[in-house]
Amino acid sequence: MAGIHLYDYQLDAVRRMKNGCILRGGVGSGKSLTALSYYYLRQGGEEESLLGGTYFPMDDPPKNLYIITTAKKRDTLEWEGELSPFLLSTDPDVNLYPNKVVIDSWNNISKYKDITDAFFIFDEQRVVGSGAWVKSFLKIAKKNEWILLSATPGDTWEDYIPVFVANGFYRNRTEFKEKHIIYTWVNGKYPKVDRYLNVGRLIRLRESILVDMDFKRKTISHHEDIYVKYNTEAYKDVGRLRWDPFKNEPINNASGLCYVWRRIVNSDLSRQVALLELFEDHPKMIVFYNFDYELDILKTMFGRTEGVEVAEWNGHKHQPVPTGDSWVYLVQYNAGCEGWNCIQTDTIAFYSENYSYKVMQQAAGRIDRLNTPFTDLHYYHLKSRSGIDLGIARALKAKKNFNEMRFTKWASPDKKKVA
Repeated sequence: MAGIHLYDYQLDAVRRMKNGCILRGGVGSGKSLTALSYYYLRQGGEEESLLGGTYFPMDDPPKNLYIITTAKKRDTLEWEGELSPFLLSTDPDVNLYPNKVVIDSWNNISKYKDITDAFFIFDEQRVVGSGAWVKSFLKIAKKNEWILLSATPGDTWEDYIPVFVANGFYRNRTEFKEKHIIYTWVNGKYPKVDRYLNVGRLIRLRESILVDMDFKRKTISHHEDIYVKYNTEAYKDVGRLRWDPFKNEPINNASGLCYVWRRIVNSDLSRQVALLELFEDHPKMIVFYNFDYELDILKTMFGRTEGVEVAEWNGHKHQPVPTGDSWVYLVQYNAGCEGWNCIQTDTIAFYSENYSYKVMQQAAGRIDRLNTPFTDLHYYHLKSRSGIDLGIARALKAKKNFNEMRFTKWASPDKKKVA
């Protein structure tokens, strides 16, 4: 017996999937299981097996399976767990079939550009632009079966160019641009999209490859802003003088200015007090943060709190989620916003917010899973009313990324621009 049991919306998606499609589902919707179910059926499996019935083997041998995912998901063996109900494994001694099963990261996609007659699952879609990853993806797509998994396939029509080319809708990027994009020139040097032509055709092409998962969550997300104080005088001085008080040197660019502003704001004692007060009501808590200095603050805070187990996931440590009655899991956004799940808590606190809307969505999804025992999920956003925090919040509310250059209107110190 195999432990495969698809929800109705997952089975519906499997039935609508085809080669070259994008399976679109929100964080926690079960895209991995759905993708493997499609592969299973394509290789001769029976639909009955996807409904909790007897496991019917695939054709022997099924096509070699390559899963290109994030380094985090590869390293945490998340896909290994999804493979096991299908009696598949990257370990030849465990795999029921003689086919090859490979799980690797996007950073290594070029290693597989000469593979033929295999099946590729591209997880957390990264085929945007025209770089090395896209070139390798297009070579793979010509010689193999493939599907893409993504919560957010594209923000603009340009994001879809590689997938449209891979599906044969256009010969190359140049043809797409000639048929659909009118550019303007910024300062007479840099092209910027002015408008798109024949958008009706683009919509039809997108709809022909997008397979939406009709996922209705049983969870209710409660997002609450917790406003804290900050040192207004220090904040203003940095904007006026462009001087880094932490390094005791001039600030030379917009990124440096925003970093110093954020450090002043994020280090304020009131933010730490607010988080500890939240922890009193939620003794099992995930805390997301951005910077190493924030980690130092958080470790000091909770290290002094008796009976609290503290664990970390970041570029330095990869510790598992604690299992006790009182714990805090400190997670750095870039290292841990995806590729792991937690159903032992209903609470995430964002000690500081990330610049990226997608990263914030991924982070929130760590506890919003199909199998969570909780109905109400609590998300606390610690922020001040400083210009930098409000600017980040506005960008995220508009589902955009925060832009440091635009926010600071960077100019030389003698112009004394203060955001």
